[in-house]
Amino acid sequence: MSKIFRCVAGVLLAGVTCAVVAAQTAPDVAALKAKAATGDAKAQSDLGMKYETGIGVPLDFTQAVFWLRKAAEKGNADAQYDLARLYDFGSGVHQDYGQAASWYRKAAEQGDAYAQYALAYAYAKGQGVPLDHKEAARWAQKSAEQGLATAQHSIGAAYWVGEGVPQDYAQAAYWFRKAAEQGDADSQYSLGMLYYFGQGVPQDYAEAYFWLDVAAPSVEGIKPEDAVKMRNYAAAYLDNSVLLQTQARARKWFEDHPAKMP
Repeated sequence: MSKIFRCVAGVLLAGVTCAVVAAQTAPDVAALKAKAATGDAKAQSDLGMKYETGIGVPLDFTQAVFWLRKAAEKGNADAQYDLARLYDFGSGVHQDYGQAASWYRKAAEQGDAYAQYALAYAYAKGQGVPLDHKEAARWAQKSAEQGLATAQHSIGAAYWVGEGVPQDYAQAAYWFRKAAEQGDADSQYSLGMLYYFGQGVPQDYAEAYFWLDVAAPSVEGIKPEDAVKMRNYAAAYLDNSVLLQTQARARKWFEDHPAKMP
């Protein structure tokens, strides 16, 4: 997926702000159109994404589809992924989950982590492809191995309940930790629960408290008050000195991640 689209989608690339990305990816539109007209796949992809996001040109999903399709048919993975999204949401084309899955697959097979996760989701929901939890887990793991936090949470959850893969609490904890350390609140909650019950990790109420505490303000998979309740259950097992140390650790985490601060 392009740097432009990732910023518009609210996904910041490591160490790169949207302002910097915009400066890096705003070539003259007339020159870009001229280059796209010669058949250059990257220019076609970039132009399609401009129409998709309304950056430098009027927002126009029909034009986005036109240029993205040209680039996608030439094998451009960024264009394949974004064309799939347009089919997925019915923007500029009639919504078609089968076409979305087809284009996600083409990008996924080229190693695009976002497309791999989107294809995993399609298999998990039976959306445009047959329902297949094994395929969902296989593609989620490929994406997770590239560092995508949502995919890491997904494969962690699959290992936790044994859906599409053998149940393995240690693997669940491994992947939840990867996503939790990136700030994924649902993974933080899940990792906290594993520590609370001693599943896949040694039972550790201080670790349970920490992860449940940092998850509580942003968790989406459950009610935030349920995370607070479990955090307080964990606190009941801690000596006051350990509790104070753990609370200080959580405060430090929030200071380092101000967007997550309650």
